[in-house]
Amino acid sequence: MRLDNCPAPAKLNLFLHVTGRRADGYHLLQTAFQLIDRCDYLDVEVRADGQICRTNEIEGVPADSDLIVRAARLLQSHTGSKLGANLTLRKNLPMGGGLGGGSSDAATTLLALNHLWQTGVQRDELTKLALQLGADVPFFLFGTNAFAEGVGEELQVLHTPDVWFVVLEPGVQVPTPAIFSAKELTRGTNPVRIADFSSDAKHNWKNDLQTVACALFPQVDAAIQWLSQYGDAKMTGSGACVFCAFADETAADTVLKQVPDRWTSWKAKALSSHPMAQKLGSKNIWLEASLTLK
Repeated sequence: MRLDNCPAPAKLNLFLHVTGRRADGYHLLQTAFQLIDRCDYLDVEVRADGQICRTNEIEGVPADSDLIVRAARLLQSHTGSKLGANLTLRKNLPMGGGLGGGSSDAATTLLALNHLWQTGVQRDELTKLALQLGADVPFFLFGTNAFAEGVGEELQVLHTPDVWFVVLEPGVQVPTPAIFSAKELTRGTNPVRIADFSSDAKHNWKNDLQTVACALFPQVDAAIQWLSQYGDAKMTGSGACVFCAFADETAADTVLKQVPDRWTSWKAKALSSHPMAQKLGSKNIWLEASLTLK
């Protein structure tokens, strides 16, 4: 049994506020997660011998520390499954870009193996399991765009505009710990409500991590400054990628043609739901939760 071309979509943080810090050092956040149609892709083949194997090399990521391998082993341990898997990951999303690529890869691994191994883990249980892999992983199991709080695991359904994005890769990897540990980071932004964000699309919702990242990595600042001439450009996550929304694909294409050659750039369409839902069809774990999500 196998599933090929399983999508692991990127996310953008439409805003990201740091509202405090817990006693254990984790930061309290508020953010709006937006799924986009730029994806990594995962091929998953079931093994009968219980071994979890990544079949291809990924530069800078040893197999044992790869989130897809860790996710597979976590689900295997949690469920007691005797089956294993061959995992082949095709990366399109840059590492250290703030697009959630590793977290999304892990979530897609959990979704694919939960289906192929027939372990029957429901969404809520799978989400709690996923939090062990990283704060962003639960979002990619949520199934739709979300308003997030806590360390990113408290999620509410968020309806977002049907827009296109231009994304710039500034050519640097931004290490998340360096941003969150910076003494200059603002940690006291006043909390907002989901209704505030949903009803005030013109408000300049900011990314509290952006100022720190721009100071440490001038390449990020340069990309924001350039893209800002076309709209409200901002950094996603802890960086380094920069994005700006456009009403339609034509407008996005017009800006893409102007991007200087020193940056990798691409366009992406906003998604309203996770593309694995269609891939899994009637076995989709989100179907049972659909009444809650709507």
